[in-house]
Amino acid sequence: MIKKVLVANRGEIAIRVMRSCRELDLATVAVFSDADRTAMHVRYADEAYHIGPSPSRESYLNIDAIIGAAKKSGADAIHPGYGFLSENAEFSERCRQEGIKFIGPGAYAITTMGDKITARKTMIQSGVPVVPGTTEKLTDENSAIKIAMEIGFPLMIKASSGGGGKGMRLVKSMESLITMFRMARSEAMNAFGDDSVYIEKYIDSPHHIEFQILADQHGNVVHLFERECSIQRRHQKVVEETPSPLMTPELRMEMGEKAVAAAKAVNYEGAGTIEFIVNDQLDYYFLEMNTRLQVEHPVTERVVGIDLVKEQINIANGLPLPFKQEELRQHGHAIQCRIYAEDPDNNFMPNPGVIKHITEPFGLGVRYDGYVYVGYEIPIYYDPMICKLITWGKTRPESIARMRRALYEYKITGVKTSIKFLERIMETPGFIEGKYNTHFIEENRAQLFTPKHCGTQCEDIAMIAAFIDYLDKLARIQPQAFTSNLGNNWKDFGRKRNVLRL
Repeated sequence: MIKKVLVANRGEIAIRVMRSCRELDLATVAVFSDADRTAMHVRYADEAYHIGPSPSRESYLNIDAIIGAAKKSGADAIHPGYGFLSENAEFSERCRQEGIKFIGPGAYAITTMGDKITARKTMIQSGVPVVPGTTEKLTDENSAIKIAMEIGFPLMIKASSGGGGKGMRLVKSMESLITMFRMARSEAMNAFGDDSVYIEKYIDSPHHIEFQILADQHGNVVHLFERECSIQRRHQKVVEETPSPLMTPELRMEMGEKAVAAAKAVNYEGAGTIEFIVNDQLDYYFLEMNTRLQVEHPVTERVVGIDLVKEQINIANGLPLPFKQEELRQHGHAIQCRIYAEDPDNNFMPNPGVIKHITEPFGLGVRYDGYVYVGYEIPIYYDPMICKLITWGKTRPESIARMRRALYEYKITGVKTSIKFLERIMETPGFIEGKYNTHFIEENRAQLFTPKHCGTQCEDIAMIAAFIDYLDKLARIQPQAFTSNLGNNWKDFGRKRNVLRL
């Protein structure tokens, strides 16, 4: 049985995995790069080992360094989290060869489902509907033209390897096909080292819906229902929720059965996600499988009441699933917002820097999965997500109301964040009514983005209001300190923020 787990990741997911390990009374090992020497996951773990320079290719993607840290620490298992090496078949196989349990699927499942062409073929053979398109890799422009004429426009060009929106292009006409084909191949090569792509029909008004599955080593597979992930920017998810407002009980049952069939087709073990595209007529098609834990897994945990990381560890230990499909239920409604250190009003430009102040949201129905603290410097080398905020309510309106409240309470200074952008999403009629698809952000630009004329001046006014609120609280808590330092504090604040010009 597993006794010590090395988490081959960083940030909030490393801490989240370690929390479940602690509840199972398992020792934890952190790994860190130069940029993460003072990171929270390093502080939280029982042990921590340096694995290389700041760039991820020299640290968190360095298989030899991570295996070496596992051996030094005596860790008998590795949890990859998500991203980095979590869907790397070579890493999974290397762990097996070194006698270290990989808390995830084997190399065969990762390879089969990681290559989108192979996954499409496997799903077709298993009776899972797929989007009409090619079942062979394309590297030739003439072949791309021929396939496009057969499928028709609009269509999508997608990288055979990888995901996350990289190597993906929407093509609306023959005139732009070759340009988009070359761009997709170039981006795929840079991101995944493989420039092969495939073509599939573009689905109008697409809804992105995924099913969480768990599979043990004894052939038992269940799904833990769906997540609605249609609010996206450049194919990257921004807000997720469960249950999906699009779903009907009949469609949920049917898609759940197909998700289980997809997992069984590759003899899957562990936690995974089957992703579908659904149109307005409720026709659904297999999109891809993620052979790892998903960023949005907390909403499923909250609604179904199951700790997915603990189940991953139990499966790796060879234990059977402790529940059957008919025993699983959805209770209430959960929403997750991904909060990034970035500026939505400046094309979502990453905004690394030092956290000056942070007030985390709490209260009934609120879960905060974060890793930053006052004085922490968000590095430039990694994804700028700083936390995930999850709310739960008995109903969808209550969950939305709690998310609004939690976003209002969440205060962070020193870096720009997407908090206000997420607040606007929660106030948009299309989201409130549950009537949205993957075009949501583009279709609601006027409401979601700050007018350009309100940029710096509005920010300065907001900072003044925030400082006045701070002084008011200080006056009530420490009246003597307030009266003696008010003048100096105000002058210093004005100089630092350059707001006296107003």
